[in-house]
Amino acid sequence: MPGPLPLNAEACWPKDVGIAALEIYFPSQFVDQAELEKYDGVDAGKYIIGMGQAKMGFCADREDINSLCLTVFRILWRDSILYHCIGHLEVGTETIIDKSKSVKTNLMQLFEESGNTDIEGIDTTNAYYGSTAAVVNGYALVVAGDIAVYATGNSRPTGEVRSVALLIGANPDMLSEYPIVDGKLSIQWYFGALDRCYSGNDKDFTLKDFGFMIFHSPYCKLVQKSLAQILLNDILNDQNRDKNSINSGLEAFGDKTKASLLVSNQKGNMYTSSVYGSLASVLAQYSPQELAGKRIGVFSYGSGLAATLYSLGVMQDATPGSGLDKITASLCDLKSRLDSRTYVEPDVFAENMKLREHTHHLMNYIPQSSIDSLFEGTWYLVRVDEKHRRTYAQSPSPSDDTLGEGVGLIHSSAATEHISSPAKKVPRLPATAAEPEAAVFSNGEH
Repeated sequence: MPGPLPLNAEACWPKDVGIAALEIYFPSQFVDQAELEKYDGVDAGKYIIGMGQAKMGFCADREDINSLCLTVFRILWRDSILYHCIGHLEVGTETIIDKSKSVKTNLMQLFEESGNTDIEGIDTTNAYYGSTAAVVNGYALVVAGDIAVYATGNSRPTGEVRSVALLIGANPDMLSEYPIVDGKLSIQWYFGALDRCYSGNDKDFTLKDFGFMIFHSPYCKLVQKSLAQILLNDILNDQNRDKNSINSGLEAFGDKTKASLLVSNQKGNMYTSSVYGSLASVLAQYSPQELAGKRIGVFSYGSGLAATLYSLGVMQDATPGSGLDKITASLCDLKSRLDSRTYVEPDVFAENMKLREHTHHLMNYIPQSSIDSLFEGTWYLVRVDEKHRRTYAQSPSPSDDTLGEGVGLIHSSAATEHISSPAKKVPRLPATAAEPEAAVFSNGEH
């Protein structure tokens, strides 16, 4: 049992703890939902209008949950955060490729050069809710990511791939990759959890108290309905309600929620990182002055079920160089990054899904898809050995001269292995013809 808190614990706790930095990563390829409607032979508008989805991102066999989270870790060197300053690392995911080894174990290899091995935290799994559980439990760095893929059918167009990293600080069937889904029941419980969170505990707030309202977003149309449910709740509890309440409600979606669906509309369902992708969408589209002092309502949900409704207060200081200015500046290229992705025909998308279906659990496997289409600096899977150990490499970035020239392999089986932080230059060793020229490490022994 933990002992009592010291008397000065409250005085020692840092003030204004919150999200100090946020990074989002998504793969470089997408399929157009209108074209997918034709390919799947469904009515025109079923995905575009019925679900509110425009495009869907995906990855081939070169990327997995470990590589996604390794890539989004660029938040540290992008924001010049020293590795030895991190004391807690939580990972929220429901994408499992190893029944015993956590994703966090793979991420820890990035800290080796710094000598920082004393980092608290674990992986957290509870359907989509894992990321929020990690945010609540963690103080320092939270990584959320998933590969959301479904078998051919009604659920497939709600898939996606993405990872999100948040710096939390002061001053701010196991052989199948496809889940079995009861969509109607899941939606029923989603709305039930939203109603319980919003209406329970003698709440003393309404939607008017929030500058923005963001939700876990399996698909965009569900978010629109969620906001409508909150509005209806407010209207029914307003003793002075009139027609103006309904009329103002018609504008609320555009004012408070629509901006949060930028990434969801263009990428699809993100599982654990969904609601924080929505947060990134808001921060990317408004200036510091427009955001300053606003309160953002956040509804996070995971089947099973677990849900939390909480709010984030945006700092008042919007001056150049402030924390708010830095976090919005770091996300200002979000739309251009979405636009820079490569369009893929639906039949090529289907072939990639079939490839993943047949290979994601294999050992002694070398991925077949090309790395040429990956974004610069993306971590990717090099091979899986006979013990299911996975080796990863990072694609070259033009901003890193050493990586651009190619750096050697570092094998996890070597007794003298020393894996350099990707934020720093790595010694060049001769690369073999059979392996890509990039900084490499593996998830090692169990």
